[in-house]
Amino acid sequence: MPGIKSTVVGSYPFMDWLVALPSRQAVSDATSVVLKTQELAGMDLVADGELYRFDVDHPETNGMIEYFVRPLANVRSNVSRADATEFVRQKGMGFRVRPAAVVDGKIGPGTLDLVADYRRVRSLTTHPLKFTLTGPHMLSKTLLDHHYKNLPDLAHAIAEVLAEQVKEIDAEVVQLDEANLPGSPDEWKWAADSLNVILDAVPNTPAVHLCFGNYGGQQIQKGTWQAMMDYMNALRADHMVLEFAARGYDELKFFQELKPEMKLGVGVIDVKSTRIETPEQVAARIEAAANVIGEDRIAYVHPDCGFWMLKRNIADGKMRAIVAGRDLFEGR
Repeated sequence: MPGIKSTVVGSYPFMDWLVALPSRQAVSDATSVVLKTQELAGMDLVADGELYRFDVDHPETNGMIEYFVRPLANVRSNVSRADATEFVRQKGMGFRVRPAAVVDGKIGPGTLDLVADYRRVRSLTTHPLKFTLTGPHMLSKTLLDHHYKNLPDLAHAIAEVLAEQVKEIDAEVVQLDEANLPGSPDEWKWAADSLNVILDAVPNTPAVHLCFGNYGGQQIQKGTWQAMMDYMNALRADHMVLEFAARGYDELKFFQELKPEMKLGVGVIDVKSTRIETPEQVAARIEAAANVIGEDRIAYVHPDCGFWMLKRNIADGKMRAIVAGRDLFEGR
């Protein structure tokens, strides 16, 4: 086995034929394609591509939000004009003009069933598998809350629901995605408290993905990794899955402040670019990280973020580059 493993962050480009003829069987078939594509590329840890979450009515978030919040009990998806007007006055969600849903009472699991989602994917591959889900900080900030009246309590309620399901998901890695927090680092304390509720429920290896957003090849959040150190040090995770390739590697020096038991997943592929990196470029990026934080702290190499905004041939080429570049770095 390689010293540094290769993986993806989560999402994969949605197939045109799946949009045209969607069905449960078609999603299963498409997921099999995603898994097999990663296996053939040589990925050590594969993910399902998150195809089962996609909603053609809300393509801009790729199911990262609506899929998780709309099935919850006492959360309604029929958003009125008054709800939308109230939501735009909230802090921190400037890229949304309407809430994902409205919280009218105590949150419960409703019809959300992540365990069934996981078991369907688990049946499609014998490869080591990563299961991904969105974290409570981002989910809470996309909601209009008429019940809890403050974000920390709302996030904690969401976390409790997710944790109850995560404890039955025995994937090799369970990864929580928080794409909004890097733009709101002052919220780190309650964000970490709620996320740890879920991380503590993970049966095997818990991981956290942070990035500064990607929509149409554009960064959504402004901020620095240095501002996130208190948050990362507060998390009870095995490793962080972080964006570097698009930002450069100068910020790696700040990770000398990261607690020594926390390992890193280093982004070596720029998903905001359609150019496929060479193995030599990937190897040089791994070396740049190893020279600063030490090779032994790099658990994984991966893209900066999910692949869903790219064409399939580009995403596939970038995956092959990750593996070839890692192998080149390790001299294999």
